[in-house]
Amino acid sequence: MTTTAAEPRQLWPLVLAWYDEHRRDLPWRERGTSAWAVLVSEVMLQQTPVVRVEPVWRAWMSRWPEPAALAAASPAQVLRAWDRLGYPRRAVRLREAAAAIRDRHGGVVPREREDLLALPGIGGYTAAAVRAFAYGERDVVLDTNVRRVLARALDGIALPAPSLTRGEEHRAADVLPPDAATSARWNIGLMELGALVCTARAPRCDACPLAAACRWRTVGQPGDAHAHRRRTQAWAGTDRQARGRLMAALRDAVEPLDETELPRWGDEAQRARALAGLVADGLVELTPPARYRLPE
Repeated sequence: MTTTAAEPRQLWPLVLAWYDEHRRDLPWRERGTSAWAVLVSEVMLQQTPVVRVEPVWRAWMSRWPEPAALAAASPAQVLRAWDRLGYPRRAVRLREAAAAIRDRHGGVVPREREDLLALPGIGGYTAAAVRAFAYGERDVVLDTNVRRVLARALDGIALPAPSLTRGEEHRAADVLPPDAATSARWNIGLMELGALVCTARAPRCDACPLAAACRWRTVGQPGDAHAHRRRTQAWAGTDRQARGRLMAALRDAVEPLDETELPRWGDEAQRARALAGLVADGLVELTPPARYRLPE
């Protein structure tokens, strides 16, 4: 039996062999996929399930296969194509990143971490994912799934802290395989394991390649020590839902809508607040005389 605390490198072949057998056939993982296609997939996949992302990603890449093509599109076109993936600000920032790639990097997604982080809307996780999955660089990729697998297998806890810690980053770096090619497969293997087997609410330990080595199982699968710090992700009745209703109406509209043509519900103060927030965020334009549209 392996022991994760003493010899974390024993986990590498277990995860890699499992991934080779069980990996999902996703289009952005195909050999020869461009760095731009990988970048788009990573932005779309933020807090959005694969099943919702895949058809939108395919249509997006068919329409805007290169950064320069997306940069030339209007914000309204981009927001309509983004549809209901959630957090439409991500779509606008992706268009801004495309323009920066076109203007600063000759239309090629940069490889270096500092250059990626300088792009609009690109944070540490996305930069690491592009480097690892598009360019095969050795980098630590820590999404929710990876954090959960490592927390259970190495630390013996049900779920990691709500926010990423320095300790997690250092620990993940310590167990990263030394060569770039293997480290990239290790990252994506952990992601897939967390998505399909080591899930948050119903882990399938009987199907996990790390079952015999998992410290969480060894100590009796204790509950979530951070449960009191987690915020529930409510949707019904929230400002996010209100913004979504307004955006849906504006995406479907052929002409600008006046205030009376926008969706109404019981909470008028929330409606006004949501509409004002969309205007302030640059996702909606107010045009004379008091009509609303997606930004052109």
